[in-house]
Amino acid sequence: MEGINVWAVLVAAACSFLLGGIWYGPLFGKAWNKAAGMDPQKQGHPAKIFGGAFLFSLLAAGVFASWIGPQPALTTALCRGALVGFCFVAASFGINYLFAQRGARLWLIDAGYHTLQFTLFGLVLGLWH
Repeated sequence: MEGINVWAVLVAAACSFLLGGIWYGPLFGKAWNKAAGMDPQKQGHPAKIFGGAFLFSLLAAGVFASWIGPQPALTTALCRGALVGFCFVAASFGINYLFAQRGARLWLIDAGYHTLQFTLFGLVLGLWH
């Protein structure tokens, strides 16, 4: 992680976390809960869920930053973010969702979030040198 801007990684993770709040809240929260068969009233402790989500976002942003290097061109960072989000994360979810017999709506919501998440990582890390 030599040369990686830790502040940029933290901001990328925070932006991803905020995107998730909007994505799985007002934008697609009801649709996601329905497609996942979740009852929002019966979810785990918020501190555990949100704390864990932020730590995973931080891990993903840090590894992504390490992969694209300390001073990536903005277009390179954006393209790699979109590719990782869709071709690695969303595709992997797709395989799991097929075997778990989860619906396409749930996959579209989750795949869309992770594609935007990594593209957002690319935006922040590509702009902040």
